[in-house]
Amino acid sequence: MTGLALAGAAPLAGTLPAKAQQLKGGTLRVAVLSELANYDPQQLSTVNFNVIKNLYDSLIEYTPDGKPEPSLATAWTIAPDKTSVSLTLRDGVTFHSGTPFKSDSVLATLQKGADPKRGKNVFSTMSIVKDWSAPDDRTVTINFKAPVPERQILDLLQFLLPIDPKGIETVETVPAGTGPYTLVSRAVGQGLRLKANPKYWRAGQPVTQDLVFTVFSEDQAATAALESGAVDIIYGGSSRSAVRLKNAGYQVFAGPGPLVQVFRINSTRGPFRNKSFRQAFNYLMDRQSILRVGYAGMGREVALPWAPASPAFDAAFTKTYAYDIEKAKKLIAASGLSADDMKGWKLLVNGSDEPSVAISQIVQGSLAKAGIPVELDMRLGAEYVSALLGGDFAAVFGAVGNVQKFPSRVTTNSIYRTSQNPILKDPHPHPDYVAAIAKVDAATGSAAEVKAAYDNLNKVMVEEAFGIPTNSYDVGLIVASQKIGGVTLDMDNLLVARTIGFK
Repeated sequence: MTGLALAGAAPLAGTLPAKAQQLKGGTLRVAVLSELANYDPQQLSTVNFNVIKNLYDSLIEYTPDGKPEPSLATAWTIAPDKTSVSLTLRDGVTFHSGTPFKSDSVLATLQKGADPKRGKNVFSTMSIVKDWSAPDDRTVTINFKAPVPERQILDLLQFLLPIDPKGIETVETVPAGTGPYTLVSRAVGQGLRLKANPKYWRAGQPVTQDLVFTVFSEDQAATAALESGAVDIIYGGSSRSAVRLKNAGYQVFAGPGPLVQVFRINSTRGPFRNKSFRQAFNYLMDRQSILRVGYAGMGREVALPWAPASPAFDAAFTKTYAYDIEKAKKLIAASGLSADDMKGWKLLVNGSDEPSVAISQIVQGSLAKAGIPVELDMRLGAEYVSALLGGDFAAVFGAVGNVQKFPSRVTTNSIYRTSQNPILKDPHPHPDYVAAIAKVDAATGSAAEVKAAYDNLNKVMVEEAFGIPTNSYDVGLIVASQKIGGVTLDMDNLLVARTIGFK
């Protein structure tokens, strides 16, 4: 998505270097709508998007249009047979603890990512990796199990954020990065304060000396804080509020990394063990209403978990699986489930997120038309996050990211993980899906072979129906006062505060 999706939006100017705009420092006050889960950079959940790139740096970065750029790795060489990549690491970088950044930290980060108990969102991405080595302090070589597409290799490097080896065991509670800010304090449920890293390796950054996040339980409260001057920026607010604030004269920045909203189904519970029952939900999603009511029409209706930029995107599925109560009823009848069988489950809802509440109510109405009564289980803050990440639900709306990158990167999202899946557990209950992902990873031959692998994955996803996508939407929307400048757009729409300052 780009800023052009906003009503009356002007071309985005957020990628200008901070120094070119002669920005001033100070305290940057940011309103967020979600409580932080933890400080582990391998926990790439949307609730952590505001802090990841402020506490950590990636090995490489992408420009907003997807071109790779050096970061902690100054150079990389992909072997001609695409079975390995060698990295040259940046010299003169230290972690917040004072530990020098060297190859051992990359090896420790790879080791953590490959650990099924510790790798979190990175673990599934590491499935292509065979082993790794470091001939010296400034060089790392990663070997793959088989030839890997170049973009998949680059996605892996961009996804890896080195962690201080001394802090890996405590990284959930104590940040251990090289990033532009360091932690000062945190008040759970209220916010946190960061300060500029005095030894940061990027010259002239961060621009602001202090970075203060305040957690608001409601989008309207965050909006009121911006309008009153109590905060300078809202990060991650709703599309509807962004449109209104844009028209009121505020700056709105929408990055290139949309999310896809997915109706997540725990297929190990109750009636959802039945495939026909799950498949009915492909037709129970009123995508047009969900996009309009939940996201002010900003985004695109989708029936697959891809943004339009993904090579696996196929618009035909959206038409094939359009909202159709009668088709849903036929699948429900084919399931053989009784009315009582279909009861007894609740739809988990993020009560702190206005769009989630609205779209859950839309689905509740559609289910009622199909003869499926369901209650909404409203939870707030940490209670909701814990249930979402721990798989403590029968069904829930939850966004997935990495949908504009190499298709198998979808497995970085908890519901789509092929192993160590916190919702579906091991062994994975959908082996056809696991095999389809493996086929995509192995498709390095002809264009026809690659397309066949993508088509097969799409077919399996709608048949297994443990995740029902509804629409793409802008995540990490930045709404800022006119005194703010230097906003940098991130490929994944994470907040990059190091370039932001005051005009």
